[in-house]
Amino acid sequence: MSHGTTATCALRRLSVVGLLAWGCASSTGSPQPTQEAVKISYSDEAPAAGVEVEQPVVDAVASAGSAPVEPLAEEALAQHPALGPPDALAASLEAYESAEVFWREGSDDDALAALDRSYELMISVAANGEPLVLQEKENLRRLISRRVVEIYAARRSAAGPVELSIPLDITPHVEREIRSFQTVERASFLEAFARSGRYRPFILEQLGQRGMPERLSWLPVVESWFKVRAFSSARALGMWQFIASTGYRFGLQRSSWHDERMDPEKSSVAAAAYLDELHELFGDWLTALAAYNCGESRVLRVIQSQRVAYFDRFWDLYELLPQETRRFVPRFLATVAIVEDAEKYGFHDLPALMPRLAYETVEVTRPVRLADVEKATGLEGGVLAGLNPELRLGGTPDSAYSLKVPTGRAEAVLASLADVERFAAPVVATSIHRVRPGETLSGIADRYRTSVAGLMRLNGLSNPNRLWPGQNLRVSGVAPSSAMAAGEAMAYTVRSGDSLWGIARRHGTTVDSIRADNGLSGSTLRPGQRLTLRGRGSGASSSSSSYVVRSGDTLGRIADRNGVALQRLAEANGLTLRSTIYPGQRLAIPQ
Repeated sequence: MSHGTTATCALRRLSVVGLLAWGCASSTGSPQPTQEAVKISYSDEAPAAGVEVEQPVVDAVASAGSAPVEPLAEEALAQHPALGPPDALAASLEAYESAEVFWREGSDDDALAALDRSYELMISVAANGEPLVLQEKENLRRLISRRVVEIYAARRSAAGPVELSIPLDITPHVEREIRSFQTVERASFLEAFARSGRYRPFILEQLGQRGMPERLSWLPVVESWFKVRAFSSARALGMWQFIASTGYRFGLQRSSWHDERMDPEKSSVAAAAYLDELHELFGDWLTALAAYNCGESRVLRVIQSQRVAYFDRFWDLYELLPQETRRFVPRFLATVAIVEDAEKYGFHDLPALMPRLAYETVEVTRPVRLADVEKATGLEGGVLAGLNPELRLGGTPDSAYSLKVPTGRAEAVLASLADVERFAAPVVATSIHRVRPGETLSGIADRYRTSVAGLMRLNGLSNPNRLWPGQNLRVSGVAPSSAMAAGEAMAYTVRSGDSLWGIARRHGTTVDSIRADNGLSGSTLRPGQRLTLRGRGSGASSSSSSYVVRSGDTLGRIADRNGVALQRLAEANGLTLRSTIYPGQRLAIPQ
């Protein structure tokens, strides 16, 4: 058959039987479409939007049974110069036919490559608004897409060991990570292996339900050493290291009370769903794991940047991926290699697995502190926090919550709840600190009673020594949400950065009361000084209000504006008349 005749037949096949079955009338004769073939073609496919299918032609073919179909006349083709190169459609159709043959022979990779070629040829044809060409391209698009889905679906349900879908290639990169686990990271690896016993059985159940490889259950070794409260510099949290946005996408909720990224079971369900989706997108597990680490958009950009589009295996992309990802996947493969053949890699001392978490649940309807429940029921300290790591504040939220408790202790815990005090959760107050010359991050952390790591996370800092004068830092401090009751007294040890006003505000008392109770004449405090604080009740009035410093403010202007003596304003805030103030700083205004 000549090239021109092939193109003509391709156009006729596309428009009449939608590419599922066809034949060409030629000088040598060819099989013709049957009524059954036509029905198959159009029984479950809607036509493209805005495009009319030539139904009379289809009806004519159907009524003719196996009678020959008249080919489109050469004059008709000449009337449609906007159809584009007909040989491209013919070649696209032939590539699709090749994919069908490859698929029937069991060569999925060759079938997918042929479908890629078919799609490229199809989209190269300019329709220019011609309904017939639009319909032909849409038919091809639908068929190619359907066949790709069928191939991947067949792969997922195919007989044979699903583990083989993650090739255990021991490349030099993997060998380097094995050596790291054998030496400098050996203790961490052994601890993670033991810890996996708590969580891995549940993970295996989730993978099994989705038909996913069991090897993926070792991924938390690389992500977090199986630590449920692991927190990274990229603000990823939990055993599976979800960032907040991805966690939301897969159903992990957050509030001031809890963060489900730290729930080992909920996060495992979300991780299995995410990995499954990435595998559907990329078609192989190693590339899916790379996308799990650095994001599917990043991996897609790398694939699209390849000069040859079908060089999209993980090792084809390896050098173009971020440094962290270039270690992430080899570390996973190294983990699998070790746990599957520990003796070969010198791990003769793998520890016993920790027992799987066993628990019951109790419905709690009001906030209670976990430590108070443990004390009331005689539970070991920290056991409830270990079973409920998603609770951020060490207590249950102010709404119904299913609290996990040790097996056999549900009734005792439930009975104790009526006698446990209501939990007043701490409130985290965030403000701005403007860095002064000579200040260090550790000094600022001490002043605000937080940690260097906490300040770095809050401000997205990667280097604790990279500060400069005038830099604005977000700082947070935790203060009780409820004041002491009237007449209640407590001992308080002054910390670096404390002021009388700040202490009074946090503990529901007044500056004058602190002075009176402790025999103070001024406002000077020293770290380590012991004070007696006495509650004034919820109706007590504070001896000061607060003021947030604005650009251009000075202590003198603030004092004049608020009708207070400059010296008194300075003393109330632990300042001198020469102290520098900064926008965003909060000052106490004594009354």
